[in-house]
Amino acid sequence: MTTSLQDGQSAAGRAAARDSPLAAQVCGAAQGRGDARDLAPAPWLHARALLPPPDATRGCAADRRKKKDLDVLEMPSIPNPFPELCCSPFTSVLSAGLFPKANSRKKQVIKVYSEDETSRALEVPSDITARDVCQLLILKNHYIDDHSWTLFEHLPHVALERTIEDHELVIEVLSNWGMEEENKLYFRKNYAKYEFFKNPMYFFPEHMVSFATETNGEISPTQILQMFLSSSTYPEIHGFLHSKEQGKKSWKKIYFLLRRSGLYFSTKGTSKEPRHLQFFSEFGNSDIYVSLAGKKKHGAPTNYGFCFKPNKAGGPRDLKMLCAEEEQSRMCWVTAIRLLKRSISENSLVAMDFSGQKTRVIENPTEALSVAVEEGLAWRKKGCLRLGSHGSPTASSQSSATNMAIHRSQPWFHHKISREEAQRLIIQQGLVDGVFLVRDSQSNPKTFVLSMSHGQKIKHFQIIPVEDDGEMFHTLDDGHTRFTDLIQLVEFYQLNKGVLPCKLKHYCARIAL
Repeated sequence: MTTSLQDGQSAAGRAAARDSPLAAQVCGAAQGRGDARDLAPAPWLHARALLPPPDATRGCAADRRKKKDLDVLEMPSIPNPFPELCCSPFTSVLSAGLFPKANSRKKQVIKVYSEDETSRALEVPSDITARDVCQLLILKNHYIDDHSWTLFEHLPHVALERTIEDHELVIEVLSNWGMEEENKLYFRKNYAKYEFFKNPMYFFPEHMVSFATETNGEISPTQILQMFLSSSTYPEIHGFLHSKEQGKKSWKKIYFLLRRSGLYFSTKGTSKEPRHLQFFSEFGNSDIYVSLAGKKKHGAPTNYGFCFKPNKAGGPRDLKMLCAEEEQSRMCWVTAIRLLKRSISENSLVAMDFSGQKTRVIENPTEALSVAVEEGLAWRKKGCLRLGSHGSPTASSQSSATNMAIHRSQPWFHHKISREEAQRLIIQQGLVDGVFLVRDSQSNPKTFVLSMSHGQKIKHFQIIPVEDDGEMFHTLDDGHTRFTDLIQLVEFYQLNKGVLPCKLKHYCARIAL
C-alpha cells in the first residue's frame, strides 16, 4: 500500500517537474528533509511536500540551503525586505501597495482652556495650524462658526497674551515655551479679528498714519487695505509711546516710527531724519503681546501696554515693553505690527481663486485685494446675524417670576461679576461697536447692567425693573419701552438702536469646553 502511494506520488512529481522546474526544486527540498510534517506551518506546501525528488543526485549542501529557505518561508508575517531579488513565486512577500502607508505626521496632545478655566485635551498632528484647532473645537462642541473664534497664547508669569494667527503652527508655538512656565492656550471669541477688513480707519486714525504715496482728499477703505497689504507701499505709523528702559524700572516717553524694516525711535523730539533715528526692534524673531496687568506687573504709567518678546523662551529681561496713552493708540500699533509680520511672511504666497470648476492663480493685485475684501465683509455679515439663531425661548405664557429669571440660561448673561471684570471680558473679545454683556448690578441688587463697547470705549447702562398692574417689566429708558424679560430687551436692541449709541451685535460669552 505504501509502495503504491509512493509510486503514484513519484508519477505526479515527474509530471509536475516537466511542467515547472521550480516545482521540482521545491519537491526535492521537501524530500531531502525526510519528513513532510515539518512543513505544516506553510499550508500551501502540503500537497507538494509529499512528492519525491526527480533528481537523486542533489548534494547535502543544496539540501541544507533549501532547508534554510524553507525555514524562512515558515514565517510569512515577516515581509522580505528585498522582494526584487527573489525569483520564486512562492515567497510570502506582499506587494508594498497592499500595506497602508505609514503616517509620517507625528501627533501630540495639547490642552486648550476656555474662559471659565475648563479645558479639553486634543490629539493633533504636528503641522496643525491655529485655524485648524479652532475648527476642531467648533465641531467637537457644536458651536456656530462665525469666524470670530480665536486661539490665544497666555503667559501668566509675565501677564502677557497674544492672538495666535490662523496660519501659525500650534506645536511650534508650544515648543518655544520653557519647561518651568505655566503657559496656556485659550479658545474664545475675538470680534476684532477681521474687523480691519471692514473698517480699516477704525484701527488707524489719521494723525498716526503717513502714507507712502500722495493722496488727494479722502482715502477709500479699499485703498487703505491695498497699502497695508502691499509689500512696497506699507504706511508709516508714528506717535509717542512710553518705553521701559532696559534693566530699569523707569519709563520714558519717546517718539516712535514703524516702518517695514522695523520699529525705530527718535533721539531728538519728533525728528524723522536718519541721523536721529535709532533701531528698537525687528519682527522676524519676535512676537507682539498685549500686557494684561501693565501697571501692577511692570509699573507702566497706563494699562494700555504691549511688548516684543523673542520667539525662544526668555526671561522678563528679554521683553521690550511699550505703553500707549489710550486703547485706540495701542490697537493701532498692535494691528499694524501684526499686518506687517503677516505681509513679510507671505511674500512667497500667491492668491488663488477656487470659485470656478478649475482653480486659477490671481495675478492681478487689484483683483486679489477685492477678493480678500469681499471675503472679509462676508465673514463679518455672518457674524452680525441675529443671536436668536440659538433658539431663544419666549416667555409670554410663563409667570412673572419665571420671566425675571429666564435670562440666566443665556450666554450673554454673567451672574455677579464686577464692573472691572466686565470691562476685561469685553476688551479681550474685541473693542468693536456692539460687543456687549448683561450682568447683575453691584450697587443695586434688584437691577441689571448692560455693558457694551462703542467708539473703543466701554459704556454701562442700568436696566431698571418697573411694576405695572402687579407685573414686573425691564426698561432702559425710564419706562418708555418695557420688556417682560431680559431676553426680549436684548433681542429688541439687537434690531433697534433706541437709547443706545449703537445696536447690540456680539455677545461676550464664557464657553465651556
